[in-house]
Amino acid sequence: MLGQRRTLTELAAPSTQGKPQWDLIVIGGGITGAGVMLEAARRGQRVLLLEQTDFAWGTSSRSSKMVHGGLRYIAQGDIALTRHSLLERERLLNELPGLVERATYLFPLRKGVFPGRWPMKAVLWLYDFLAGIRDHRYLNRTQLLERVPGLQDQDLTGAMCYTDALTDDCRLVMRTLLEGARHGGVAQNYARVVQAERSEKGEQGFSVTVEDRVSGELSTLKATAVVSATGAWADRFSGTEARVRPLRGSHLFIDPAVLPVNDCLTVMHPDDGRPVFVFPWEGVTCVGTTDLDHPQDMDIEASASDREVVYLLKLINTQFPGRNVTREHIYSTIAGVRPVIASGKGVDPSKERRDHAVWGENGIVTVSGGKLTTFRLIALDALLATGLIDDKEHRRSQKSKARGFEPIENAPQAVEAFLHADQTNSAFIAWILAHESVVHLDDLMLRRTRLGLVKPAAGIAVLTTLRAQIQQALGWDNTRWDKELIRYREIHQRYYGVPTPVGDVAEPNVSAEPRERQAG
Repeated sequence: MLGQRRTLTELAAPSTQGKPQWDLIVIGGGITGAGVMLEAARRGQRVLLLEQTDFAWGTSSRSSKMVHGGLRYIAQGDIALTRHSLLERERLLNELPGLVERATYLFPLRKGVFPGRWPMKAVLWLYDFLAGIRDHRYLNRTQLLERVPGLQDQDLTGAMCYTDALTDDCRLVMRTLLEGARHGGVAQNYARVVQAERSEKGEQGFSVTVEDRVSGELSTLKATAVVSATGAWADRFSGTEARVRPLRGSHLFIDPAVLPVNDCLTVMHPDDGRPVFVFPWEGVTCVGTTDLDHPQDMDIEASASDREVVYLLKLINTQFPGRNVTREHIYSTIAGVRPVIASGKGVDPSKERRDHAVWGENGIVTVSGGKLTTFRLIALDALLATGLIDDKEHRRSQKSKARGFEPIENAPQAVEAFLHADQTNSAFIAWILAHESVVHLDDLMLRRTRLGLVKPAAGIAVLTTLRAQIQQALGWDNTRWDKELIRYREIHQRYYGVPTPVGDVAEPNVSAEPRERQAG
């Protein structure tokens, strides 16, 4: 288990073997860093993961929650990425049932709108073939409207029906970290890497200066190898020219009584023709995503702009004209910054490829880009670049059918099967507080659980019922509780709430937003 946080003094304890304390230090606690930690630890490496804020605080708690192959990658001609993604999807469905679940996806078809039935059928045949399954079919107009009441029916001819998978991205990160800890890996949140450089002459490996953001302690750790898996922050430690194009994607979480859906729909925005998902998730309806450049300070939490909210509400009310969804029906918003490897061609954000890249400078290996679904393969590429595994082990591991996750003994069911679980269950909350390094209230409400996103009014009513359990488990007196509650309310209002309208905003194409700082 991750357990309680360790002091930097403990993490800097000298190795008894006369070597650096750590074979590998991983910078970044998102899904890529967690995957690198797990793959290194299962091979017997002494590995330490350091995250400057909270685990999955960045992109890996703010994605579209999908473990999928990516139909649009086929359209872009990237068959290899689609195949690798689909095979990893099937692996995760098999190993993490209840946390990664197969879901029905519907692609409505309209008269005179590309793609039509037969092009979609051909693409889905290839999609299933690459995954090794056969799971697509055609729904006629009547069947579709029975499944999706209220859908705009003008020129509607039917829909292609297929399956992909949904997950909770943050719980997937936590589950990966827990698996890595089972193999001996160590993960520390609120530990900011200030500097990473080669050790002085005569010493092995690297010196990594770390600030404990809880205690204020500063210390230098030693490692044989360093991997920077910091996503959109990758250029900070890479030592090379900037390679990452930060792109923001935002989602709305809608009251399900106003916008009920049972399947994942892919619908086209009326302004720019971009595909946007509308899908059920943890008892609410999620709508997203946008795709635009994010030039803001990366150390400030990303938040949905008013422009994006207007854009997504327009999509909803165009596709579901009788629902009249307004800002008042939005429980919360969430915005993540994708670490897309820039093509350098100035293309529309939505047309940038989603491949990952691994590169090195002065011995530090940087990995960025890629997809949530393929984190295992990305981690293996990073380990190959460090020299901690060789080409033979890399090829063997890519093709290996060995299980990557084993059940955690004595853990509540929600740890293994989070989707649709009761997130307020006392045993589940107790497990999180004891084993998952909760430092602040927002860690619990926005990441370990999603209560702050899927409950009205930031889930404050739920917090009232959990207060005594939280205070007792974390040793918080009433003064600490009051401070944490104020902090949580401010974070939620500023970064997860609904932005204040800024007037009538034209929305010709939210994926081509000008590069300027926005309010909030």
